[in-house]
Order: sequence, then C-alpha cells, then structure tokens
Amino acid sequence: MAQTLPLVLVPGLLCSARLYGSQIAALWPHGKVAVADHRRDDTMEAIAVRILEEAPPHFALAGLSMGGYIAFAMMRLAPERIAKLALLDTSARPDSPEAKAGREKFIALAQAGKLHDVVETLTPKFLHRNHVKDEGLKKIVRDMAHDTGPDAFVRQQKAIMTRQDSRPLLSEIGCPTLVLVGEGDELTPPELAREIAADILGSRLVVIPDCGHLSTIEKPDAVNAAMSKWLSE
Repeated sequence: MAQTLPLVLVPGLLCSARLYGSQIAALWPHGKVAVADHRRDDTMEAIAVRILEEAPPHFALAGLSMGGYIAFAMMRLAPERIAKLALLDTSARPDSPEAKAGREKFIALAQAGKLHDVVETLTPKFLHRNHVKDEGLKKIVRDMAHDTGPDAFVRQQKAIMTRQDSRPLLSEIGCPTLVLVGEGDELTPPELAREIAADILGSRLVVIPDCGHLSTIEKPDAVNAAMSKWLSE
C-alpha cells in the first residue's frame, strides 16, 4: 500500500508513545505515523498550537481520552488541516466540579512526590475489570507514568480542568470520523461516545467488547482493525 496520509497520534493523561505501540506498527503502511508530545504546556490551546506547529500540513488525527480533548482543540484551530479524525475513549464534555476536585487531589499528590499513589489509584479505572490484574498491562501504565513524570502530569491536569465544552463543535466536524470506546470504559463510558457520534454527521461508532479505557493496549487488534478501515475509506 502506498503511503498517502500522515497520521498524528495524541496520547492521554499520564500516557506516552507506548500507548500506541501496536498502532504504530500496524498503521504505518497507510502513511507516516507520529506521536505528539503533550507534556510541555498547561492549557489545551497551547498544547494544540504546539502539536499543529510540528504536524504535517494535512494529516489524519487520532486522540485517546485527553488526546481527544486535544484533538477537539486542534479542530477548533485548524479544521482545514485535519483530513480524518479518530476519537478514542474520550468525551466532548467539560469537567464537572466533582471531577475538578478529584484532579486537584491528584495534583497535590504528584507535587508531594506521590505520583506512584496516583498511578495505583488510576490503574483500575484505566483498565477493564477483567484486565486489572494483567501484569503486562499494568507495567505499560507504570512505564507511561514514568515517561510523563510529575511535573508534566500536573500540567496535563491543569489543561484538562480548564478545557472548553466541545459539544457545540461536534456538528461542525465534516471530516471522516471514527468514534471508538471500550464497552467497559469507566472514565469515558460508551454513552459519551454515543453522544459524540450522534452529533458528528456520518461518523462511525465502534464499541469494543471486554475493553476498558485504554483500548489501544487492551484490545490492540480490534482497535487496529477499526483504525485501518477508517484510514482506508
């Protein structure tokens, strides 16, 4: 298959390029694959601007969780550059007051040198209930947290807490869009994916069985198949 469209992958909170290890290998025949660095800024717009500065002129964009929030920010800034969009395990809604309060607690723990405690708390929410004891998956989560570090984690949380409501944007998205979610995702459950898909004209919704929030590492084959179809259409 000839290389056609570059693909930019945006990781989630506390995640690194390891989140997309399987996708990088599987999707490179469709075009050059790059993983964005979302660790350096503390607002969604600043993160989006930096990624756009480093991205190709015209590309496909995929983001998981926080990566989806960033993708929405990029769509607001440069919709003409984004040829295709994949929104994985994410939400178009802003943070609730309760969610913001929880993030403040995580920030305090990270600043107190207790990022490990944050990881131990989040891991059962990241993974499907059937996978929470999978040592291989847990190691990937720990390694990604190490890649991120406490300072970047705090910046990411601040960006998430202050993000815009992206629901008004959904009806304006005109590029081919994949909306994918794990059926057991507790952080951004399937009803939030259905909300996104319902408002993006022509989008395709894929719900992955036996899968939690980190779908790309929990069910890589199913995610790769869905993304390959999205890139091929």
